[in-house]
Amino acid sequence: MTQRVHPQVNADRPPVSGWTVGFAVFAGCMMIMAGLFGAITGLAAIVNDDLYVIRGDYVFKWDVTAWGWIHLILGIVVVAAGVAVLTGRTWARAVGMTLAVLSAIANFIFLPYYPVWAIVIIALDVAVIWSLARYSRQAAVDTWG
Repeated sequence: MTQRVHPQVNADRPPVSGWTVGFAVFAGCMMIMAGLFGAITGLAAIVNDDLYVIRGDYVFKWDVTAWGWIHLILGIVVVAAGVAVLTGRTWARAVGMTLAVLSAIANFIFLPYYPVWAIVIIALDVAVIWSLARYSRQAAVDTWG
């Protein structure tokens, strides 16, 4: 038996913008890229804990190996969430935004170890949060089927 969908069901939804879908794809790709970069940064810190040197006196003085594990685990989880965003999973938006916030906080605390890199990742995290906030389940369905 076929299921009939009433044409008025989606009539009150605004049309999905191509920009919205484009930014969601951007967010998913940036999450994958930033997650891989974070994992590589973490792996480098785990393998060689003399790689990153703290500059000046800073409140958050943690062991570089601990930072390595934080970045490695967070990076792997961000990559997985980025893949889920690209596949249009409903839960991936909330998880992606939450992980981007956590990544921004972790990189803010990581500023004295590698300042330029941390600022770049924070900027990417802000772009990912904005992109995922603009994305919707309907956009995913319209784009990916």
